[in-house]
Amino acid sequence: SWCQELLRIQVPENGFYIDATTGNGHDTLFLCELAKERGHVLGFDIQQQALNHTREMLVRNHMEDRARLICDSHVNMGKYAEEGSADAICFNFGYLPGGDHALATKPETSLAAIGEGLKLLKKGGVMSLCIYSGGDSGFEERDAVLLFLKDLDEKKYIVIVNQYYNRKNNPPIPAFIIKK
Repeated sequence: SWCQELLRIQVPENGFYIDATTGNGHDTLFLCELAKERGHVLGFDIQQQALNHTREMLVRNHMEDRARLICDSHVNMGKYAEEGSADAICFNFGYLPGGDHALATKPETSLAAIGEGLKLLKKGGVMSLCIYSGGDSGFEERDAVLLFLKDLDEKKYIVIVNQYYNRKNNPPIPAFIIKK
């Protein structure tokens, strides 16, 4: 919810948004609400189950016409969107809540997808990353993503990494990239 609140403040309504990991559809629905009638959302997931959950949520909320759901890796976002076109891109790293924990995001593809997303962001665009770690997903991806973010060119990007300071058991790490 923190990632959504920051996006609500930072990005324009009626824009073009990408949910790079649709999961159960909560961020996709949020982005469709931001899109209103004139905007558009692309949603990606490699699991058809995730896209089905997302589609059902959009239909229940009468927003299915605002999004195009694509069964493909977030690494391939550039095949579906123009460079410099996205107002916002959302990522949730880890596994599908309620799904197969063996099917989780991996450091190599996550870093490639973030890089691809940075090309798609327009100037002033925001990328939100919710980085889950511990348990089944381990810490390798978290560490790789945080190192990648730390090395982004400060002349091109503002990177903000947050933490839930009083939560136990490896809470998610919300991070944001703003393209200058």
